This record gives sequence, structure tokens and C-alpha cells, in this order.
Amino acid sequence: MKTYLRILSFARPVRLYLPQYLIFALLGIIFGLANLALVKPLIDVIFDQIPPEEVQKYLNKPEQFSLDPQIIIEWFNHYLVTYMDQYDKSAALTFVCLVVVASVILSNSFIYLSNVLLAKIRARVIRRLRLTVFDKISRLHIGFFSNERKGDLMSRVTNDVQEIEYSVVNTLRIAFKEPATIILYFIVLFYMSTSLTLFTLLLVPIVGGLLSEIVKRLKKKATKSQESLGRILNILDEMLSGMRVVKAFNARDYIIERFDGEIKNYAKINVSMAKKNELASPVSQIIGISFVAVILYYGGSLVLQENAELEASDLVTYLLIFSQVLPSLKEISKSFSGIQRGLASAKRIFETIDTKPAIQNRPNAVEIDRFSEKIEFKNVFFAYEDHDVLKDINVEIENGKTIALVGPSGGGKSTLVDLIPRFYDVTKGAILIDGKDIKDYKISSVRNLMGIVTQESILFNDTVFNNIAFGMPNAKEEDVINAAKIANAHAFIEKMEEGYYTEIGERGTKLSGGQRQRLSIARAILKNPPILILDEATSALDSESEKLVQGALTNLMKNRTSIVIAHRLSTIQHADEILVVREGKIEERGTHDELLDHNGIYSKLIEMQSF
Repeated sequence: MKTYLRILSFARPVRLYLPQYLIFALLGIIFGLANLALVKPLIDVIFDQIPPEEVQKYLNKPEQFSLDPQIIIEWFNHYLVTYMDQYDKSAALTFVCLVVVASVILSNSFIYLSNVLLAKIRARVIRRLRLTVFDKISRLHIGFFSNERKGDLMSRVTNDVQEIEYSVVNTLRIAFKEPATIILYFIVLFYMSTSLTLFTLLLVPIVGGLLSEIVKRLKKKATKSQESLGRILNILDEMLSGMRVVKAFNARDYIIERFDGEIKNYAKINVSMAKKNELASPVSQIIGISFVAVILYYGGSLVLQENAELEASDLVTYLLIFSQVLPSLKEISKSFSGIQRGLASAKRIFETIDTKPAIQNRPNAVEIDRFSEKIEFKNVFFAYEDHDVLKDINVEIENGKTIALVGPSGGGKSTLVDLIPRFYDVTKGAILIDGKDIKDYKISSVRNLMGIVTQESILFNDTVFNNIAFGMPNAKEEDVINAAKIANAHAFIEKMEEGYYTEIGERGTKLSGGQRQRLSIARAILKNPPILILDEATSALDSESEKLVQGALTNLMKNRTSIVIAHRLSTIQHADEILVVREGKIEERGTHDELLDHNGIYSKLIEMQSF
């Protein structure tokens, strides 16, 4: 119940729709009930089931009109008898039929209006829920995505939310309308016969008892089903992302085998769920028919008694009204079985929503809008899952200087630079910007000072213009073009079919590696940050592309503080200081010439690359 109410909280403010919905739903139920209630006067009056003196009584106007069911019946019978007295029974039958048609039109009109309002509530819940999940995922720290499968996260935003729409939010109608229908109908049934209605109520709990066991088993299966679907999406995403590798290593059979194994598991779970789910409907139907048979027997005995508590017309009307209660009971029981799958999805979604980002602003964090002095690492340690990645790092990076990080793969270079924009937080020690701990600044303002170009160019399925102006909605066209020129990208962009407004495909697949990298550099140039982080920005390029990209990087690094991770050491020989990082420690530091004279790790790396 707690999870269900939490889902409904996403419909706020419900007060805009709920009162109207309740009024429309209630009127729909009342007019629907009126359709059935007309059966009794139809049988009694038109087919001569009541004495003539009783009919004569109805020619007199009843007391003042009120919502008392007895008064309403008396007024209806008055108009019916009056109409029959003035004309004939055939005309009275026509009158009753017209009233029934009017009542049906009103009932269905109000049901339609209530369902439209419900659709608005449903759309609001799903939109806000999906946006909340997406927003939450975008706020989580980088380390979170190392432990989670991307396909599973995609499944939560898409399939899990859709499952909630189908099996939870759609039950809003059942949650409001069906209980109200049952209550109103039972009020009328009690009015008609208290003893018969009490008898029927003794039988109702049997339905719940038989279905509750099915519901319990469905809940566990529903969770497993959604987890399996997340794994299916993950395998699909891996195959699409790594299609070149799959084909190059002839691994298609292996991938298909993995995929087939998971979809077999998914199918098995869903067949098991279907067996239990489909069992709910026939069980409730069998019990429903049994109900009617038992009630018919008990009610018939009341009619056949010497001092009959019920008349035949009462029993017929009673059975008609009670027959409309059964679908409502069936809908409720069916919704309880169907809702389990949605609640399982909701649980997975709320797990994501409730995940607290490891990187957060301190309560009194302040903005930083300029960088003027230096970045300082003070006794910095960083551990990832009990594994020390960085150990006692002490570095000063003065404003306007270029610092290069080199060393063997896995030594901690990328982790070191990831600490500056707070993709991760230090385990011990501190990083200072202009003498103040970066944790005392707001995260967004720290990142605004930085431009990052990585080995893998992160581009989006959008135009060239929007990729360069990414995150800068007010960028002017001349500024974008100027940034592209500095990045040595303007020439190839102009040759494209629609120039700066050409779509570049998913992840920029319509461009070469060098072109993608130059767009990434143009993006950093347009941002014009005082601090620049380059993480092996040219390592994946051929010689010709590297030359163009290196020229763009040289333009980008002018008058900026730059931290460069370099694989090709020839690109960082003019750095103000070079740090050799190995096994999480700074083993050597100095200029290119100083490190060569030292004849240590750096010197050996230079020799290896020269060779």
C-alpha cells in the first residue's frame, strides 16, 4: 500500500482532477443502478403484479421529493401509473424504455468524463515518474555507473515505468470506482432484503481467500521478470555498441547463445506468471456463478414462504443488481493479481530514486566564478572498493601552467584528473582551488571552470551545431563557427551536406575519429574554460588526424591552465612540469630535459616510444 500511495503522489496536485472524477464516477454509478432499478416497477405495474388498489394509490402525488430511495420509487411509480391511466400500458412501456435510454446515456456520459479525467491523472503520474527517474540517474556520481548495467537502468526508465502505467495506474479506476459501485449497490441490496444480503456477504470472503495465495506467488515472479528484462536490454546494448568487435572475433554465436539463454529464462518466468494470473479469472467466475446459484436458491425460498419476505419482482431485480456487483468484485480481484507486476517495477524504480549520490554539495557550499591562483593536491588518497588507487599525492598546478601526467596504464592518471571536477571525492586529504577545498564550492560552479576532452569523443545524435554548443543554449552561430575554426574543424564541416546543421548520427558515427575529436575540442573552445583537462585526446588517432587535432589542442591550451594525460610523449615535451605516475604514486617530476637527465622511468618510456 505504501508503494502504491507513493506512485499516486506523482499525480500531485490531484485536487485539480480528483473531485471532478469522484463526482462523475458517482453519477455514472447512480444512473447505472437506476437502469436496473427500473425493472421492478416495470414488472409490478405494467404486468399487473400489484393489486389494483395499490396502483390507484400511485395516482395521488407522493409527499415532497427527497433522495430517500422509497420516495424516489413512489414518484416514479406515480408518473408511470398516471401515464398509463391517461393512455395505455403500451404507452407506459414506451415511457419506461425512454427513461431507461436516458439513464443509460447519462450513465455512460459520466463514465466517459470520469475516464478522461483518469487518463489525465495517469499521464501526469507517468510523465513525472519517468522524468524523476531520468533526472535522478543524471545526478548520480560516475562511480555508480561502474557497478550498474546500463541496460538495467534503461529498463527502469522505459519498461518498468510502462509496467506501472499498465498494471498500477490503470487500477486507479478500480481503486475508486469499483469499491464505490459495490458500496452503493449493497446499500440498495440491503434496502431490498437485509437477510438475503447478509447471506451473500457471508460468501464474499471466499473469493479473497482463494485468490490471495495466487497474488502472493505472482509478486515474487514479477520481480524476477523485470530483472530478466533488464539483462536482455543490457546484452542488446552491448551487442549494438560493440558490433565491430563481435564481427571481428566471429563472436555472433556466443552473443546469440547469451541472448537466447536470457530470453528463455524470461519466457519461463512469464509463462509461470501467466498460469497463476489466468487462474484468477476462471476461479472468480466459477465462484461468481456458484454465488448466483446459492443466492437464487436462498432468495427463491424467501419468495415461496407463506409470509413472503420478497416478491418475485424483488428477487429478479435483486439478482440483476447483484450480477453487476460480481464484475466489480472480479475487477478488484484481477487488479490485485495484475498490480503485483507493477509494484515490483515500482520497487526497482524507487530503489534508483532513493539512491543518494555519493558526490553532493555541502550545506554551506558557495559559488566559484573565476580561477586565479592554483590547484593544489594536499596528501590526497583515493581508494575504490578497498583498493588504493592514489597514495599521498602532493601537486601544485599554478594558473596558466601546463602539467602533463605520464606513466604505465592503470597507474591512476585518469583517476587523479577525475578528482578535480569531483567525478569522485578523495578518500583522504584535500584538493584546493585558490586555497579553498573544492568541497566547499558548489559542484556545478567548479565544473563550469573546466573543459574536458577525452580519448573517446562523446557526441550526440544531433546536428554539428548542437554538439559544439552542447550545454550552452544561448550560443551564437558566429561563436560556434569561430570555435570550429580554432579547432581545425570548420573546413570539413563546410563540406558537409547541410554544414553546421548536418545530423552526425548516433555517437557521431557519420564522422571519422579525427573529425569527432575536433568537434569535442571545438565544444571545449566555445565554453572557454580557464582550466582544461585533456585525457589522452590524440591516442586513438592516425598520424594525419593527430597532426590536425594536436594543432587544435595547441590553440585550445593557449592562456589556460592545462592538465594533460599523454600516451604519446612527443606531444607533452613542452609542458611546464611532467609527472610520472605509477601504481598510484608520483615517482618522478620535472621538465622534459630534467627527467631525461634523471635517466629514470620517463627516460625509459621515451626510449621505448622512439624505438
